[in-house]
Amino acid sequence: MKRKPTADEMLVRMAGLCAGAEQCAADIRQKILKQGFSSAEAGKMIEYLTVNKYIDDARYARAYAVDKVRFSGWGRMKVRMGLRAKGLSDSVIAQALDYIPDMDYSKTLQKVLIAKSRNLDLTEIKDRQKLYRHLASRGFESQLIISAMRNLVNVQRDESGKK
Repeated sequence: MKRKPTADEMLVRMAGLCAGAEQCAADIRQKILKQGFSSAEAGKMIEYLTVNKYIDDARYARAYAVDKVRFSGWGRMKVRMGLRAKGLSDSVIAQALDYIPDMDYSKTLQKVLIAKSRNLDLTEIKDRQKLYRHLASRGFESQLIISAMRNLVNVQRDESGKK
């Protein structure tokens, strides 16, 4: 059976974890509590890590938002839900969403749209609905989805007319 680490050992372990990758206070608290520490002890460790800039929820939220858009192909609505699940405040979430570059966001939407539409016939309404549902499930806003799909259909129509 593994022994419970001391408070100092746990603090060093969590500081190392935070130094290696962005972490939010809620995730660190969960890890500390899982090791058998009390909520008060976890609070003191979180406070130390926050004061010494190991943990910064706003910095974490910005990194999370940008990474989820760029690497996971998520839209703002899905990013918002993910950050809310981490227990972050609405103001921190709003700042993180504003931090997402519009160009990256548009490119991500186009990439997901094109990848999914390859297997679909967009002249069929059921396939357009399937594409819409897929993009909505990725967290993209309805108006952006409709606009992007309209552009794609127009491009395909123009290309087929040129042949």
